[in-house]
Parts: sequence; structure tokens; C-alpha cells
Amino acid sequence: MRIFKKASSRLRLGAVTIAMSVSVALPATAQQFPAFQQAVAEGVAQNEGLSAFYRTHDYADLWTGADDAARRQAFITALSRASDHGLPLERYDLPGLMAAFDTVTSERDRGALEAQMTLTFLRFATDLHSGVLEPSRLDSDIVRKLPRPDPEKLLTEFATAPAAGFIRNLAPTAPEYARLFRAKRDLELAIANGGWGPQVPQARFAPGTSGDAVVALRNRLIAMSYLERSAVASYDSVLQTAVQRFQVNHGIDPDGIAGASTIRALNVSPQERLQSVIVAMERERWMNIPRGDRHIWVNLTDFYARIVDNDIVTFETKAIVGANGDNKHTPEFSETMKYLEINPDWTLPRSIIARSYWGTLASGGAQYLQIVDASGRVVPRSAINWGRYTPATFPFNVRQPPGPSNALGEVKFMFPNPYAIYLHDTPDQHLFNTTVRTHSSGCVRLDDPRDFAYELLSRQSETPKDLYHSILNTGQQTRLYLDDPVPVHLVYRTAFTNVRGELNFRNDMYGRDAMIYRALVAAGAVNPAS
Repeated sequence: MRIFKKASSRLRLGAVTIAMSVSVALPATAQQFPAFQQAVAEGVAQNEGLSAFYRTHDYADLWTGADDAARRQAFITALSRASDHGLPLERYDLPGLMAAFDTVTSERDRGALEAQMTLTFLRFATDLHSGVLEPSRLDSDIVRKLPRPDPEKLLTEFATAPAAGFIRNLAPTAPEYARLFRAKRDLELAIANGGWGPQVPQARFAPGTSGDAVVALRNRLIAMSYLERSAVASYDSVLQTAVQRFQVNHGIDPDGIAGASTIRALNVSPQERLQSVIVAMERERWMNIPRGDRHIWVNLTDFYARIVDNDIVTFETKAIVGANGDNKHTPEFSETMKYLEINPDWTLPRSIIARSYWGTLASGGAQYLQIVDASGRVVPRSAINWGRYTPATFPFNVRQPPGPSNALGEVKFMFPNPYAIYLHDTPDQHLFNTTVRTHSSGCVRLDDPRDFAYELLSRQSETPKDLYHSILNTGQQTRLYLDDPVPVHLVYRTAFTNVRGELNFRNDMYGRDAMIYRALVAAGAVNPAS
């Protein structure tokens, strides 16, 4: 019969010390080792990468041997703190793992436990590194390819690395993740301390207002750290400044008047805000990839496009994104901007022709649009039997030539992708005066495309403005390639931090974050009470 030593290992897990009795195998004999080997092989057979790792390493133990205590402790400690990342212990059954060590009485038991530990580690490592969910299964407009770790490579590197540091470094290294991590902790502390106090009565607060409702407003802002403690009961300049700061951080026109939209945002509970932060952390894990020292960041919910250099915003402009409904939502993805197209034409997508132009074209309207064949030749409308076709079977393209009234304006910024999405100018400048800028058919329109172009070109020309206008003034459709292509990230964040680390919130205009949170709850990735 196989003989085991019992070794006691006391692990400090948070504020609780847990005694764990670990079965440590004595050196196996030639007869006994195949039982361990067989159990491991059977346990990891579902994953080829894990199987390959153990085959390559002659089925040496990673967790259950006498020399594996430090690795075990590092992993179990990390699991005990999984909720810090919005990944609760229940998903990984830490109590079950710990109890399993007390039930090992044979080499086969030890092999089964070895496989169980490895499978749990792979699940935790994958969740922490690149997210719990597969976003494309939730919404076809979230088209991110997740940077999933390769199981064999993961275990190979882990086997020779300091365990605690390796596990810690699985989480995203982007500064935003660290800031969201702290924001989650702060919100949980606020909830534990009773929240932000009574809600503010629905009213309109402006300079000169006083009374109990102003006191409620003041106290709420104090609890949310927008205001220093005071006993003032009137809407003075200090309170107005705090309201403006709150409005900026919640995407509300910062007029300093606490009207209906400001009061609604103030009365959102810290529990609901915590849900947004947990979703934002999951989204950060989906994007655990190099962003690019210089990159373009478009947060769809924030209605801004920004050029970011080494985590510092060097240029920003208002943006218009896809309208709500009618399949106009702007998708989320990352690609690389390769060129500018100055004096662009506009080839109308079939979906837009069917939705907005077909009847007008067939009746002879919209003469500013050209009908173009596959060779690029303009086809007279009189030569077309419109009754023979539908928008789906129409054998021609519909094109708007370059010009001042072109729907794409004077420039578009191209990052080739299968979704026909790009950044571009627009003649409809009045739409940038709205607060909720969901007006496009999916592409992202820029309020200040010229300065955006100058900044992009500044790294390849000493006079980027002159370069841009020398092409623009020709009136000819021209591609201007970037010497250094720039990554573009179209993201959707209802919770994010600004450059000062302050937490910002935006409305879930497409309902995507609510859907993601429900999926996280269903997957056991967060506690429903969060």
C-alpha cells in the first residue's frame, strides 16, 4: 500500500488563517508512478495544451509534490482574493480544492487532484488575463478577438517563475485597470459604510436656492467626495463648482445648475455604479493587449475621439456615433489606421440604400448621387429598369462624388475593417451641439477633423497643415498614408477614469453593459448582490 506523510500548511487568507492538511507523496516507486500519471492524463485530457505540457514534463507534479508548497500557497491565496477583480471564489471552488487535499490516500487520488488544480488554475488565469465571457456570443457588435493564453505556454512559464508574481502579472497591465481596481475597492467601502446617504429630492437647484433640499444635495456630494464638509444650507459658489465637477464626470452639460438629469445621476446607488465598474474591468481584460504608445481611443458612450500618447491625451474632439435602433449601433473593435483619404467620395452601403434611398433613387430623386458599374463608369439612370431590382439585387454601386456637401466631408480616416466603419468629417456640424450624440449610421463623425489630421501628420511632416491643405485644395480624391500606422480602439465604457484618476460614468445607451453584467452573474463571475 502507498504510504503518505501528512504535512500541515497554515495559509493566511485575508484576515482568516485556515489550517490545511496537505497530503505530500513520498518518492514514487516504478510500480506506483503510473497510477499518478494515468490519473493526470485522464484529468487533463479535455485540453490538448495541458496534456502536451504534462507529456513534455514527464508528468512531474506542479501542485501536489513535497516541493510545491510555495506554488500551492501562491495560487490559493490568489483565489481567495479573486473578488478583488470581480471574480468571486465560488467560480473556482476554493473550499472544494482545499478539502480535496485531505482526501488523498493513493497515487491515483493525488493525480486526480493534480489535474483538478491545473484545470482550476487555467480557468482562473484565463479569466483574470482576458475575461470570463466571450463577448461575440453576447452581442454581434462586440467583435473582439480575445488574447487567450495558450495553456501549454502558460504552464511552461508558470512552472519556472516565482508563482506569486506570475499570477499577479496575469491581470491587465494597462493603467486604467489599476485605476478601476482602486475604484471598485472604494465603492465597496462606501457600500459597507452605508452608501452615499439619502437621495436628493427631485428639484431644480441654482445659485440662491436654500433649504432642506439643498442640504440633501450638499450631503450627497460630500459623501461622494465632490465637496468638503460644511454646514452651508444655500446653493453658493462652492456648491455650484462641486455640481459642475460632478456633471463633467457624468457627461452632463456643466452649467452648474442641478436639474433633472443631474439629480437622476446623483441618485444612482453605489451598488449600481459598482456593477458598471465590474463590467469595465471585464472589458479591460478583453483588451489585455498592447494599446500602442500612440493610439486613437473612441469611447462610444462618451462621444469623444482622442489621440493618446503614452497614456496622455494629446488631442481630443467631439464625436458622433451610431444611432440607437435600426442596426445603426457602432461596433466595438480594434484595428490600425493606415491612411487618410482627403476629398473622399462616398459609396453608400447596401443597408443605407435600402433603408433611406431606394425609393428616392427609383423615382429619379437625389440627383447628386451617381450610379456606377463595376468598372467605375457612371450609368445614366434612364438606362436602368428600376422595377427589375431590389436593393439586394441592384447590380450597381451608388456614389456621392467629392465635394462640400459630401456626407463624409473633406476627409476620412481609414483603418480597413470588415464592418465598413471609419472616422470622418461631416457637413452636419450642428449635431455636435447635442449632448447625446447618437446620430450616425455606424461610422464615427469628428467635430474637428482638420486638427485631428494635423496631429496625426505631425510625426511625418514639419508642416502638417500645409501638407494637408496642399492636397485638399486640389479637390482630387487622394490617399495620404501614415508613415507610422496608428492603432484605433472603438470601445464602450460606462465607467472609466480621467487623467486625474477620477471615476466617470456614462449612460448605457445601447444596453450592452446591462447585458454583460447579467451574463457575468449567470456565469458565476460576480455575486448578484454586487
